[in-house]
Amino acid sequence: MPPNTDPTAERFAPCGHPLGDDPLCDDPGDPFEALVAAALDGLPAPFRDRLESVAVVIEDEPTPAQLVETGAAGLLGLYTGVPRTAYGADDAAVASKITIFRGPHQRLFRTPDALARGVAETVRHEVAHHFGISDTRLSELARQRSP
Repeated sequence: MPPNTDPTAERFAPCGHPLGDDPLCDDPGDPFEALVAAALDGLPAPFRDRLESVAVVIEDEPTPAQLVETGAAGLLGLYTGVPRTAYGADDAAVASKITIFRGPHQRLFRTPDALARGVAETVRHEVAHHFGISDTRLSELARQRSP
């Protein structure tokens, strides 16, 4: 069957969204962006539905300033903004932002499956920060999950 040449036909990005519907995955040539979009889509609806005011961006590497600001030797992701649990979060002057860093993920997670799991974990981690969960509490929860 020949490809659909109807200009009104809906076309889809690799993440399954209609093209133009989700800027994270509109570039069919970037599988990393599709992994981030899939991780966001995989969040439970009550959380995913409350991310409309959060910009999710992908950068190649964290900047030296981001590393200094966080006191981290390296970063997979970074949440900046006012957590949803903070008083007045809906009226914050600066929008919340989640940045996912491509290079550190690709160096740390060397297989496609590991990369997909790593991206999904980082997205969940940064979304948790948006909902006011600290790194300390996330570590506690991870220890409780481990046998």
